Amino acid sequence: MKGDIIVLEKHHIKAAQKIVPEILEEIKVKVARYIITVAGESGSGKSETGKAIADELAKAGIKAVLLGQDDYFVLPPKSNDVKRRENPEWLGPHIEVRLDILEGNLKDAINGQPKITKPLIDYNANAIEEEKVNLEGVKVVIAEGTYTSLLKNVDTKIFIARNRLDTLEHRKKRNRGNEVGDPFIENVLKTEHKIIAGHQQLADFIITKEYEVIVVE
Repeated sequence: MKGDIIVLEKHHIKAAQKIVPEILEEIKVKVARYIITVAGESGSGKSETGKAIADELAKAGIKAVLLGQDDYFVLPPKSNDVKRRENPEWLGPHIEVRLDILEGNLKDAINGQPKITKPLIDYNANAIEEEKVNLEGVKVVIAEGTYTSLLKNVDTKIFIARNRLDTLEHRKKRNRGNEVGDPFIENVLKTEHKIIAGHQQLADFIITKEYEVIVVE
């Protein structure tokens, strides 16, 4: 998403350094492109963790691209916020997010397409544009976002188990649209927590609130 700034911290890098060696051989032997998802609540560090994993893969000579679920919302951020306030039902993975388009992009990547066309949200302009992503030489696609555990055709699923209280400091740092402290947004985050609470059970790796990595056997 345009306007997003990803700042890697030590705990993001440490988690990636734990996860990548666990899956590196699988990535190397798979003929098709390898798909990783990073899911969790708002501000849990999904984008940062995805970027850290891509950086660790690059050290091993494996090229990866990162796709953010935020680009796949039906409406741009400010319009989506208005819609949520007007309609309490306007929330969740199958209502406000085009997971079908993200799924299609992943399928195209798996099928060896040299490029994909995806939406691109411009946060500051509150607009949705179109972006072409070159996949030449790309071996891994990382999809990060709140609901990405629901995606199919995924090789490795990562879930960050941090709730809205655990993520408060991170959300303060980015403070999109002065969302921190807004009672409405806090209620949205409570609802999102309920929606994805069970998604942890789908994960191959769980990152705890202390950012320790648990390998799910």
